[in-house]
Amino acid sequence: RPIFVNVLGPDPATLSALIAELKAKVAAVPGIADLETSDKAANPALSIRLNNAAAAELGITVQQVGATLRPLLAGDTVSHWLAPDGQNYEVNVQLPKDQRQLASGLGNLYLSTDKRGPGGALRMVPLRQVAEIVESTSPQIIKRQDLQRRVALYANAEGRPSGDVGNDVDKIVKATILPPGYRFSLGGQTQEMQESFSAAVAALGLAVIFIYLILASQFASFTQPLAIMVSLPLSLIGVFLALLVTGTTLNIFSIIGFIMLMGLVTKNAILLVDFANRSRRGGASLHDALMRAGQVRLRPILMTTAAMLGGMLPLALGLGEGGETQAPMGRAIIGGVITSTLLTLVVVPVLYTYLDQWSERRSATKRAKSVQAVPAADGAPVSSQAADD
Repeated sequence: RPIFVNVLGPDPATLSALIAELKAKVAAVPGIADLETSDKAANPALSIRLNNAAAAELGITVQQVGATLRPLLAGDTVSHWLAPDGQNYEVNVQLPKDQRQLASGLGNLYLSTDKRGPGGALRMVPLRQVAEIVESTSPQIIKRQDLQRRVALYANAEGRPSGDVGNDVDKIVKATILPPGYRFSLGGQTQEMQESFSAAVAALGLAVIFIYLILASQFASFTQPLAIMVSLPLSLIGVFLALLVTGTTLNIFSIIGFIMLMGLVTKNAILLVDFANRSRRGGASLHDALMRAGQVRLRPILMTTAAMLGGMLPLALGLGEGGETQAPMGRAIIGGVITSTLLTLVVVPVLYTYLDQWSERRSATKRAKSVQAVPAADGAPVSSQAADD
């Protein structure tokens, strides 16, 4: 379920009180539905408390009491009987039903001791002589986690995104102070979603790093990939606008769509920068090269963008069985492609110009320093004019 909170500790009674208190707080959270706990009502039971002194005097142990009572009450298969019809039947040893209905009759069951009577036979004593039979309760099921007793609270989300409901529950858990030796352990779909988000963010970071390394190797430059990768944050604007307009939550599918955008939106900037580089190698100025790149590459950029939008439209509409689950991915891709395409045509040429000018100034500074520090024959630096003289 989306909401799953565990409370761990040593004492079952304290765990029951803590989970009941937590349940009352979580019930007030908007959007909580089907709220339950694993703390169920205990079954009635009878506890046999052995008198250690009396049992030791007669040579009776706890194991002996259990081994004697178990087959009498629960039954035990001691043999098999081959019937005339050829079928094998189990032979069970068990007290008659009328002797297993009253708790008082349990004390009349006899146990064998290691003492012998006058005739040499082992003495038999009733259970009530060496033990006290007390009414108690027994849990229906005992759950453990990390070697500790555990009770759980779980619920569904209705009318609100499960992530928002999970955040409210998480705030309640953090604000609750537990006694020493007790702690919370979160689970459920909300916890799994947080782990998926962390993994997606790590994948996103690796994608950005690999994109930069590939572009730097292809363009033989450390600065031009920065102008291309500026389209990545520009796509975020469209992603959030598309999710906001369609009323879609930011979930794992929309994050997967954004990761796919990392490779899609950079192609437009690559077309512009690559064409501008080829024009400049042909002798064109920076301004003319960028203007020409925008004019020539505008049509293929718009065509590829339109093709991508058409391909993602059925996914964004959530058509077919289970389509609504994957719809956030298509909506995120459509919004990111639209904004990155429009802004890339403006922002990338501007940033390309600034980075190119910065690279030229940096190269000019290096050339000036190398000219001003030409080593003389004796090892002392001299100016360029002195070297020419």
